[in-house]
Amino acid sequence: MNKKIVASIAALSLLVGAGTGVYAGTNLKEIKAYLNGGLKVRVNGAVAQLNDEKGSAILPITYNGTTYLPVRAVANVLDVAVDYDKDKQEVILGEKVDGTPLNAEEFNKYTYTKDPAQTTYNNKNYKEAFYYHESGAPTLIITPNKKYQTLHLKIAALDKELTEVKIDDLDNNVLLKDVGTISPSDGLKEIVVDIGNVKTVTISMQVKDGGGFIVPLIDSYYK
Repeated sequence: MNKKIVASIAALSLLVGAGTGVYAGTNLKEIKAYLNGGLKVRVNGAVAQLNDEKGSAILPITYNGTTYLPVRAVANVLDVAVDYDKDKQEVILGEKVDGTPLNAEEFNKYTYTKDPAQTTYNNKNYKEAFYYHESGAPTLIITPNKKYQTLHLKIAALDKELTEVKIDDLDNNVLLKDVGTISPSDGLKEIVVDIGNVKTVTISMQVKDGGGFIVPLIDSYYK
C-alpha cells in the first residue's frame, strides 16, 4: 500500500474515531468535510463496498479537494490486518514488528494444558501448550480477530505422522494453507500463514493411533 495513502487513512481514522471539535490535550482540530457518496473504490477491477467493523456501509470523506478513505474498511477489502494502539495513538496496518503469543488472544481450550508432562518437548518446558495424544481428528481454534497479518505456528508430531494438516479461515470457510504431513523427524516445525483480515482460524489434522502433537502457545505467535 502506498505510504501516502496510509498516512492519509491513518490521519482520518484518528479524527473520525474520536469525533469532532478541539479537545484539551489532543491534536484534534475541527474541520468541515463532506461525505462523498459518488466515489467508487475498485479493488483488482471490482467495485468494493466499504463497511465498518460491524458490517454497516460507510462513505469516503472529501476535504479541501482530497478524499480520505476509512482505514478499517480499506484494510478489509485488501485483506490487510488493522489494529489501533490507543496509548501510542497509532493505527497499525499489516504485520506488526513484535510477535504476540497465541495465548494473548482468545482460543478454544480444547487440548489446552499446563501440565509439565505435556508441555515439555525435547527437554524444554514450554509452560502452556495444545497437547493431544490419541487417534482422531482434532481441530484447534484460535482468534486473531483481524488484528494480525501472519500466524507463526510451531507444531511437533509425537511418535507418529500427522496427516491432512490444514489451516482455515473459519468465518469465510476458506483454506489458508494445506500443510500436508508433519513427521516426528521434522521436530518443532514452524508454519507461516497469511491471516490478514481473518477473525477465526482453525487448525485441523488426522492423528494416527499411538501418535499426537504439541503446539507451544508462547513460541507460536501472531505478527
